[in-house]
Amino acid sequence: MAPGSALIPRNTDLSPGTEALRYCFTLPARPESVAGARRLTRARLDAWKLTGDAHEAAVLIVSELVTNAIVHTASARVVCELRCLGRQLRIAVQDQGHQPDGPRLRRTADDEHGRGLLLVDALSDSWGSHDAGYTSGRIVWAEVPHGSERLYDAEHPC
Repeated sequence: MAPGSALIPRNTDLSPGTEALRYCFTLPARPESVAGARRLTRARLDAWKLTGDAHEAAVLIVSELVTNAIVHTASARVVCELRCLGRQLRIAVQDQGHQPDGPRLRRTADDEHGRGLLLVDALSDSWGSHDAGYTSGRIVWAEVPHGSERLYDAEHPC
C-alpha cells in the first residue's frame, strides 16, 4: 500500500515496519448518501477495531463533511477516505466543485448552515481544506486521535 493518495497527500515519512490502514469510498452527491457514508465508516472502523470516542467522532465528522459537500457544492459524487497512521485517524472528503472561499466556521446560532464545521472543529485535533489540484473540487480533512496502539484490519491482517 503506497503512502499518500489522491485525497490525502503523503506528509509523513513511513519508515520500514510502519503500517497505514486506508479505506476509500465514493457515493452519489445525494442526501441519502450521508447515511450510507456513516454506515460505511462504522463498518470500516469496526473492522479496524477502532472503538470509543474516536469511533463516534469519526462517524460524526464523516457525516458532517459529506453533508457539506452535498449541500454546498454542485457535485455529482463525493469521495471519502479514511486513513489511520499511528495514533491518528485522518478523514478526507472530496467534492467536485467548491465555493470560491472554501468552508468557513460560522459561530452564530442564527445561521441555518455552518454548525457542522463547528462540530468538526470540536471533535478533531485539526482540520482544514485545500483545492484538489489535479481536478476540480475541494478536499476537506480532519484528524482524530485514537488510543489504539495498533489497529487491526480484519480483511487484510498485517
